[in-house]
Amino acid sequence: MTDASQTIKESQIVPNELGQKRFDQIAAQLFADYSRSRIQQWIKEGRLTVNGKTLKPRDKLIGGETLTLDVTLESDERWEAEPVELNVVYEDEQIIVIDKPAGLVVHPGAGTPSGTVLNGLLYRYPELAAVPRAGIVHRLDKDTTGLMVVARTLTAQTHLAGQLQDRSMGREYYALCMGVMTGGGVVNEPIDRHPKHRTKMAVAPTGMGKDAITHYRVEQRFRNHTLVRCKLETGRTHQIRVHLSHIGYPLVGDPLYAGRSRLPKGISPEVMTVLKAFKRQALHAGYLELIHPATDEMVSWESDLPEDFLGLLDALQEEVDTYGTNEL
Repeated sequence: MTDASQTIKESQIVPNELGQKRFDQIAAQLFADYSRSRIQQWIKEGRLTVNGKTLKPRDKLIGGETLTLDVTLESDERWEAEPVELNVVYEDEQIIVIDKPAGLVVHPGAGTPSGTVLNGLLYRYPELAAVPRAGIVHRLDKDTTGLMVVARTLTAQTHLAGQLQDRSMGREYYALCMGVMTGGGVVNEPIDRHPKHRTKMAVAPTGMGKDAITHYRVEQRFRNHTLVRCKLETGRTHQIRVHLSHIGYPLVGDPLYAGRSRLPKGISPEVMTVLKAFKRQALHAGYLELIHPATDEMVSWESDLPEDFLGLLDALQEEVDTYGTNEL
């Protein structure tokens, strides 16, 4: 396997105004490109020293000391590099943006140990073996299509993870829902693991679960369906699928949250055929914006709807053109 280790060597002098503070607190400010947990780990391992000496994270500094970071990030050999086809729409020294197709799993797991986005990233960019999770900072479900960003360095990963945490990263999705909405809105409901079905998520009782906020607006209404554009404030597992199902508009083709497959009354034979053939949730990550880790400038990308999604919309529009809309 290719050696993809990376060495980080940096030094910082502690300003006098930071004196009388804890070593780990000062280090977190002076080495802000790295997460606090990683700083703590490096201090405990003796990789981040004070005037060449190893101290404890809680030790107080007085100011004027030299902090030296000397770390070699070893490659993670848990996963194999594999030639998985990836649609890379942008890359530079810090980030990679991928347009993921349906059916491609992002991260290896019990059911899919190989052939994932992560395996393909390691094959195309061997240096990612030295970045945790091969630089992946957020995921898309197997059958969700669209844009996702990957960090190419540890610094970029910390930067992007911070944007996800402070909600400054913008992610918008197209979702085709069952039912006709009267208008857009916001779903602000916490999400947690389903109490009985462990493969599912669910809206949690008040005071439990993780906060989750989804904004949605109507893009197009059909006879029995609605195309909406969803903007995430948070990024919980299955968030859009859970939230839209919770308010009574589950995604077309969703095997987990749409309940038993039911077709609206009075649909055309053409639409019935297309709906039955659509074997995944109709969800596409169509817009991504973020603050670039190197330039601090806002950058963005858009992704066109995939062919199967477009075919579904065409059939629904043809049904409207032939039979008109249902009254709201």
